[in-house]
Amino acid sequence: MSYSVGLVSLGCAKNQVDAEIMMASLQKAGYELKDDAALADVAIVNTCGFIEAAKKESIEEILELAKLKAEGTIKAIVVTGCLAERYREEILKELPEVDAVIGIGADSDIAAVIDKALTGVKAESFPEKTLLPLSGDRRLSTPSYFAYLKIAEGCDNRCAYCAIPFIRGRYRSRTIENIVEEAETLVKNGAKELILIAQDTTRYGWDIYGKLMLPQLLKELCKISGVEWIRILYCYPDYITDELLQTIAAEDKIVKYMDLPLQHCSERLLKAMRRTGSRAELTALIQKMRAMIPGLILRTTLITGFPGETDEDFTELAEFVRENHFERLGCFPYSQEEGTAAAEMPDQIDDELKQHRMDIIMEDQMNIMQEWGEKQIGKTLRVLVEGFDRYAECYFGRSYADSPDIDGKIFFTVQEKKPKYGDFINIKISDCIDCDLTGEIVE
Repeated sequence: MSYSVGLVSLGCAKNQVDAEIMMASLQKAGYELKDDAALADVAIVNTCGFIEAAKKESIEEILELAKLKAEGTIKAIVVTGCLAERYREEILKELPEVDAVIGIGADSDIAAVIDKALTGVKAESFPEKTLLPLSGDRRLSTPSYFAYLKIAEGCDNRCAYCAIPFIRGRYRSRTIENIVEEAETLVKNGAKELILIAQDTTRYGWDIYGKLMLPQLLKELCKISGVEWIRILYCYPDYITDELLQTIAAEDKIVKYMDLPLQHCSERLLKAMRRTGSRAELTALIQKMRAMIPGLILRTTLITGFPGETDEDFTELAEFVRENHFERLGCFPYSQEEGTAAAEMPDQIDDELKQHRMDIIMEDQMNIMQEWGEKQIGKTLRVLVEGFDRYAECYFGRSYADSPDIDGKIFFTVQEKKPKYGDFINIKISDCIDCDLTGEIVE
C-alpha cells in the first residue's frame, strides 16, 4: 500500500529549503506528496524553534494535526526542524500524539523514519547536525519564477540572544561549483529570481576558502543565462566589504537590495549582545553602502527590550531609525531563550514595555515607508507579476525593493492584455496607500 505525505514548514526560508529537499527524497522513495498535510496519511511538521512566538506556532500546528489523527484522518505525525533539534526527547514526552521526532541531521533518513512510524513504533533520531544535506533535489514550494538558494548552514557569530549556533551547528559553506550547479537547475526549471540565504550570507566561503567569497560567488551566478534577479538576504554588518559593495553595484542582475539585521545601535547593548559597532559606526556603514550602491533598498531588523535596555538606549535606537530612513524594517520584542547567554543576564525587561517600545519603532517606520512610497509616485518600476487580487480586482507583484513574504506588494490594473504570473512588466506608480504602491501597466 502506498501512503501520502504532507509537510508544513514553519519559520525561515532556510528551513523551507530543508523541507523541499525532504519532500523530493520522499517522492523518490515512492510516497505520494500532498500540498495539504491535513489531507495526507502522514503529516510532517518542519518546526521553527528560534523565539518563543515561533515555538508556540510550531506546537499549535502539531496539536491541530493531532486532532485529525484522533479522528483517524492522519495515521502518523513526524516532527523535525529546529524545535525538534533543540528539545529532542522532550517533544515525545510532552506531545504523546507525535509518532517520530528527528533532529536536522536525520532529514536524509526521513523515508525510513516514516516507514517506522507507520508500523506504530515511536521513533527518535538525533545524529550529528553536520549530516544535514546542504544540497540535493528539491520539490519547490515557491512559485516557479523564484527560488531560495541556501549557500551555507549554521552560524559562528554566537550572539548572546540567539539559539541558532547550538541548534544548527558551526558555519558550513557549500562550494561555489555546487551552488552554481543548483542555480543553473533552478533557472532551467523556470526561476527568474534567485534569493541567496544563509544564517549569515556575508561570511560565505570563510570556512572552506579561508576568505570571504560572496563577491566571487555572485559574479559566477550572474553568468547564468536566464536569471534576471539575484537578491541577497541576511547580511552581517561586520563582513560588508568594499569588494562586495562594488560587485553589487556593478552587476546588473544583482538587485540593489540588502538585508542587514542590525538588532540595535547602542554600543553598550551591542557589546552585551556580543556584537560589534556603535551608532556612529553603523550610520557610517549605511552612508557608505548608499553612496556605493545608488538606489539601494536597505532592510534591517531590530530588537527592543534586550536585558538592560534603558530609556536612553531606546531613545537612541528610535533616533537612529528616524535618521537613517530604512526603506524596509522589522522589529521584534526580545525573547528570553533558555541556553543563551542573554537569558541569564540581570535586568530582564517587562514584556509589556518590550512590546510598547516595538510599537513605537514600527509606528515611526510606517511613516518612513509611506514617505518613501510617495516619492515613487510618477516613477516607472519593473515588477515581477505574482497574482490577482479578486477583492480589489487588480493584479499584484513585486519590484526590486520587495522580497517575497516579508515586504510589500505593488497593485496594478491592466487595460488590455493580461500578464502571466512570473512575467516582468513596467508599472507607472500613481499612489501609495498604507505603504503599498499602486499603478498602471505601461509599455
